[in-house]
Amino acid sequence: MHTIARLPAEEFERCVKELADLLVDAVDDGASVGFVRPFDHEDAAAWWRGQAPAVAAGSLLVWACREDGAMTGTISLALASKPNARHRAEIVKLMVHRDARGRGLSRALLATAERAALDAGADLLLLDTETGSTAEHVYLTGGWTRYGVVPDYAASPDGTLSDCSFFYKRLTGSV
Repeated sequence: MHTIARLPAEEFERCVKELADLLVDAVDDGASVGFVRPFDHEDAAAWWRGQAPAVAAGSLLVWACREDGAMTGTISLALASKPNARHRAEIVKLMVHRDARGRGLSRALLATAERAALDAGADLLLLDTETGSTAEHVYLTGGWTRYGVVPDYAASPDGTLSDCSFFYKRLTGSV
């Protein structure tokens, strides 16, 4: 059984180590989440600490999925700040620890972020992911629409350039 809870700013600070563990696991497993090797726990913790101001400001919402007390997944929702973009938000850093995959946690985390986006007035979500990845399959089967692929968009953790698929999802009536 899992629980998913939003991390308020005070709790976010206390969870940086666990969030860093998830990020290191994702990079070690080859996920294209914005980092290349060498990448260690210090690097991951520094990146998460760098997100603290946005979490405190409420422009970045972060959730943690826990099973038996251990953090097994996370997802973040970046709310748009521009006046002409307040109807949209971006899904960022959806990660499930490799030992916890295959149990529907990605879909549960996505559903949580989608509900929160609607609550925040955003009914259009965007995200990007490595083309051909397991994550892409989650989005393709979860009601997301791929609107383009950019060749050699980002480097995988090993430095190899990979194509990236861009997705959107309209939430009105779907969550």
